[in-house]
Amino acid sequence: MTLKGIYLDYAATTFTRPEVVREMQPYFFEKFGNPSSIHAMGKEAKEAIEKSREKIRKILHAEVADTLIFTSSGTESINLALLGVARALKAKGKHIVTSTIEHKAVLETCKYLADKEGFRISYVSVGKNGLINPEDVARVITDDTILVSIMYANNEIGTMQPIAEIGALVRAKKVYFHTDACQAAGFLDLDVNKLNVDLMTINSGKIYGPKGVGLLYVRENVSLFPISYGGGQEEGLRSGTENVLGIVGFARALELVQEEKEKEGKRLMNLRDKLIRGLLEKISQCKLNGDAALRLPNNVNITFFGVEGEVLLQYLNNAGIYVSSGSACTAYSIKASHVLIALGMSEKEAVGSVRFSLGKKTTEKEIDEVLRVVPCVVESLRKVL
Repeated sequence: MTLKGIYLDYAATTFTRPEVVREMQPYFFEKFGNPSSIHAMGKEAKEAIEKSREKIRKILHAEVADTLIFTSSGTESINLALLGVARALKAKGKHIVTSTIEHKAVLETCKYLADKEGFRISYVSVGKNGLINPEDVARVITDDTILVSIMYANNEIGTMQPIAEIGALVRAKKVYFHTDACQAAGFLDLDVNKLNVDLMTINSGKIYGPKGVGLLYVRENVSLFPISYGGGQEEGLRSGTENVLGIVGFARALELVQEEKEKEGKRLMNLRDKLIRGLLEKISQCKLNGDAALRLPNNVNITFFGVEGEVLLQYLNNAGIYVSSGSACTAYSIKASHVLIALGMSEKEAVGSVRFSLGKKTTEKEIDEVLRVVPCVVESLRKVL
């Protein structure tokens, strides 16, 4: 498979791997039964879902009594985790802890709970490198705290958080702990026991699986209310006919990225570091955002001072280099990234930031071409703006 241009927006989404498509293929035409049907074709579809669930259970080291719920996306999984726990435990407490750099799916859900359902939200700040101090999380937990939600790795700046350490502190307080692992799933360990998490969100479209499939892991005895109602599928927590072929593809994609994460992570880290070094050396007045070491192997987020990021994106797009200014979910918002603002940047500085995210098709030749083109574009824009 060849790509037209240089695609460096893998944090937004990935292509679906041929091995994954092959696994899905029978469920388009031959094994298309509804898994809720009691006839043979329905049972065949149901069996495919359960086999996929068991594959993922092994990767997560989840216990048999733990629940794995298939959803339509990372966003739906996050909504189910936050709204589900909040509504199940509101009689116990109405306080939730999260961070200032979470994905909008977390932040907007928390805002809704605060505005419409009377919850109190505490937002833990980060250092200039984007890292959260676990003690800061523990410090804001109170007697009425019911949930803490901290992302495993940031979608914009790639910073990896000390989730296991945070989880241990949260568990000691007898509070549920959720982590958004959508960006982390392709590169980091997902053992829910080592990470001390009670709920975990994963998205198929970030790991070379089909789009439109997500997962919420829920530890045994975690109280959770559904946020949609219908036929009672997925343990009654996510009604609606399951996306069988998507689930089958998701499970295979997760298997593959977890099997390859060390080798592929090392390859991408070398390319990532070459790109960072090259941009910082060739372009004056620019800086790397996020921690230099504790970052995902494929993430490069750079602020080019004196340049408007949206304009730079368009010029790079015209040159056949496809990057983004941050989260794809907010790509049409001209506002500065809330993540970069949380790092202490001004709005003017933040709008000059670009995220390069590398993936399976990224080559050294492509990185060389990016290092040839970007400095020229930045220089020409600075002369005009």
